Formats: sequence, C-alpha cells, structure tokens
Amino acid sequence: MSKVLVIGCGGVASVAIQKCCQNSEVFTEICIASRTVSKCDDLKEKLAGKTATKITTEQVNADSFDELVALIEKVKPDLVMNIALPYQDLTIMDACLACKVNYMDTANYEPEDLTDPDWRAQYEERCKVKGFSAYFDYSWQWAYKKKFEDAGLTALLGSGFDPGVTQAYCAYAQKHLFDSIDTIDILDCNGGDHGYPFATNFNPEINLREVSAAGSYWENGKWVEVEPMSIKREYDFKQVGQKDMYVLHHEEIESLAENIPGVKRIRFFMTFGQSYLTHMNCLENVGMLSTEPINFEGNQIVPIQFLKDLLPDPASLGPRTVGKTNIGCIFTGKKDGKEKTEYIYNICDHQECYREVGSQAISYTTGVPAMIGAMMLLTKQWDKAGVYTVEEFDPDPYMDALNEWGLPWEVDHAPTLVE
Repeated sequence: MSKVLVIGCGGVASVAIQKCCQNSEVFTEICIASRTVSKCDDLKEKLAGKTATKITTEQVNADSFDELVALIEKVKPDLVMNIALPYQDLTIMDACLACKVNYMDTANYEPEDLTDPDWRAQYEERCKVKGFSAYFDYSWQWAYKKKFEDAGLTALLGSGFDPGVTQAYCAYAQKHLFDSIDTIDILDCNGGDHGYPFATNFNPEINLREVSAAGSYWENGKWVEVEPMSIKREYDFKQVGQKDMYVLHHEEIESLAENIPGVKRIRFFMTFGQSYLTHMNCLENVGMLSTEPINFEGNQIVPIQFLKDLLPDPASLGPRTVGKTNIGCIFTGKKDGKEKTEYIYNICDHQECYREVGSQAISYTTGVPAMIGAMMLLTKQWDKAGVYTVEEFDPDPYMDALNEWGLPWEVDHAPTLVE
C-alpha cells in the first residue's frame, strides 16, 4: 500500500500519473496537486473507472513552503513526486524535510530569478571554480545530502530520460559491459514533426534557456565550455535517419563525471533542424529569450515568459506529432583488457505514445522513468538515505522496468562512433 503526492499536472506529469495508475499494485493512492486544480480534476475524470488506484486532487502553489507543508501533512504520502518546474525543487525539498517524506524529481534546480543576489554570488563563484556557466547545476541540491541522511530520507534527482535513463544506461554499462569506461557520448534525437513553424517539446522557457546557453563537455578532469551550438556533428540514427546534432551543456554530465571512475570525456548531443535554429536565433537576436524583466506599457514582463504564452503548449502536440525519438549512450572502454564499444538506446514512436496516453514521445520518455524512479523508492529496491542521482543505485531493476513499462532498450555492440 503506497500513497504518492504528485506536484504538477503538465504533459510529463500526465504521463507519469497514467503510468502510475497502470501500476496500481504499487501506486494504490495518488493525490495530484497543481496551481490550476482544474487540470488535476480533468485528469482524474479521464482516469475514472480505468484504474484501481484511488485518485484525489488538490490545489497548491509549489513556490510556497507553507502551502506545500500543509498539503503534505494533509495527504501524508510515502513519496512526493516533483514533476513541476525546476525553479521549485528546493522549496519542495525543504517541505519534504519538514514533513519527513521521501522526494524525487525529473530535472535539477535552476532559479527563476537570475538577478537574485544570493544566488548570483554563488553562481559566479561556481563559474570560476568549475568552469561552466549554465544556470542549472546539482550543487544546490547536493547541498541537501546531509540533511536527508540525518532525516533518514531519500531524495532521487533527475529520474526522467536525460537525466535519468541515460544515467541508468551508464551504471548498467559500468556494471555489466566494461571494466573501465573511457568516453560517453549521450545522443538525444527527436525525429518527430508536429507541423508548426516553431514549437518546443517541453516547457518552452526551460527548453529555450537550455538550448541558447553555452555548450560544455567534460574532458580530462575539467569542463570545456564552447559557444552555443558551435560543435555540430551528423549522425545516422536507427529508424530516424541522418540528423544534425549539437553539443549542449546537460546536468547528467556533472554527476556522471563524479560517479563513473576514470571517465576521460563525456559529451551531450541533441538534434535540431535548421528551421528550429533559425527561429531561435531570430528570437534571441530581438531579445525574446531574455530572462531580465522589462517595462512594457507600465507593466514588468519577462520576455521569455511572454514568448512561452505565445507558443503552442507542448501538451497539445501529441495528436499532430509523427515520427520517432532515438536516445542513448555510446561508450568506449575496456573489458578483459580489450578495447570495446557499446551503444545502449531506446526508440520511441510519437503516435504510439499518443494512442496509449494522449502524449507525444518527449513527455512519454520523461514521464515513464518518473514513475519507475518512484517505484524503485516505494518498493525499497532503491533504499538509502541522502541525495542521489540515478547512476548511484543498482541499475538492474530500473533497466528491467524500462522494458516492462514502455521504454525497451537495445544494445548495439558495434556502433558508429561520434568523431
């Protein structure tokens, strides 16, 4: 008997909740909470009569510590699944500590207000010490490690696809395929077509912040930072075809550099079409990707937040998106003294996802691992106090669950390497 509180009811949360309800032996009760409770009520109604899981709904402002504590104390969950915004990670973690309940999320913390002086001072120091300038990093959540240890609680960070599944792939490769891993290339290919001139497949504000930032990768014990989209490669993805992909900064590089002993290089590539890049560059050039508030007709607005309201809601893309995703990790290293390469990956079909849960594949590939990460904690297959990323646990039950719950993985023992 397990009860979870899910905070958030967007596209990813909707998938995660539906997968939890398919797994009602583990998820016997779910409370869905969001700032807009009508979204929660609509999803509850959609699932009525289709699951043995008991579903309730609540309204909450996830920026409010007091509201979160009151809600957690009312619901009394075994686990809080944070599938809201990365801006809210720390507030929700604080509330979980106050209420003595386990925590998980799908993406690491970044601040909404980049002008906050306390955050800015720590950010600028981190840029000097670590050598990368992305606004998101694990340091803020890793700082909670002793608090969770002392409370006897677990915080699982980043159980989406990337981060999340990609880290499980790395832990699996380390455990079963290699004695030592030299390089890891994480490739994220979305071969889907939604028919719009320009749209993002997840929260536009988070997506555009990430893509327009400087790229970086880990090599020989340090970060190498490059201009945005300045490193481009072409790759022929199985069932998708030849695509252009670019180096981005991504959070799992930071944790993998800590947790994969002896790794010499870790890179993250994501595919983009030329139309997407042209639109993004134009928007950036005219200031629409800015996170700094401006005065417009007497009102303070943040350009990127205004743009978010103009773009299609990612949750609405499901019925019109066709094609497939291909996401995985290419490894080089040694086994039994011999050089070897391996590629662990998943292929996901947008329309198959829509038929199952009414979602495109980007939300699906994040929502399914959110459920699986929660299941690992609730069933005590992953059970140690502190703050951890996915690769710090035994990958085997997680990898088995991926095959069972909709994200089957394959291994290519002779992949084409990325130059």
